[in-house]
Amino acid sequence: MSVKQRILIVLAMLLCMPFFELHAACVDSVVLVHGNTGSPSDFQNTYDLLLQNGYTDAQIFAPAWGNSLCAACNDHHGTEEPPVRNAITAALASSCTGHIDVIGHSMGATLAAHEIDVLGVASKVDVFIGIAGAFHGLWSCGTYPFNVPTTTCGSWGLSVDSPFLLNDIAGHRFGQKMYSFISWVDEINCYGGLCTVNGVHTSTIDGQTGSLTYPYGHYGLLLYTAADQLSLLQ
Repeated sequence: MSVKQRILIVLAMLLCMPFFELHAACVDSVVLVHGNTGSPSDFQNTYDLLLQNGYTDAQIFAPAWGNSLCAACNDHHGTEEPPVRNAITAALASSCTGHIDVIGHSMGATLAAHEIDVLGVASKVDVFIGIAGAFHGLWSCGTYPFNVPTTTCGSWGLSVDSPFLLNDIAGHRFGQKMYSFISWVDEINCYGGLCTVNGVHTSTIDGQTGSLTYPYGHYGLLLYTAADQLSLLQ
């Protein structure tokens, strides 16, 4: 078979391929927001699975935010905000559907929720997943205003009854569908064995569509649930 014949066969095969195989699938862009002192690589399992299921690198946004060396220095106000806010804005601008999905872990979940609220784009978020987020506060931070005197536990932080939790995210919507991933053995959110705040698990989201419970610790909730994360986006 001549080179010319081989080229003609390849071209014919390409022309017969379904259109969707020649182009990236049109899916919601996805924003992945890591936790306090974490990094985008914390979502590596999720990222890899998204790529294996038709997403492209250009459809996945994973901002780095906060002081990676000082957990007590980060909260939900100030320099922590722009990286996440910009990622959400960029994801929306480039999404072929005009909508996005957002997945946040730990403090990244509450930070992502806040930025969605500030931008007023909850209606454009199809799915919001909060993994091990302290949406009702952390007992390890104390109760505001008698909280542990750190930025993370302050008025813009995660102390129980902080103004941020009560006024900025409580009862707000962060997507058309909202899911929480929780654990009763979460070593961060269940400090001293106390997982509940005002009668609900602190990782639950007011008005949530559903909640998934796992036997993992705080970081295992992110690392071992990539398949379930993906299933909720589809």
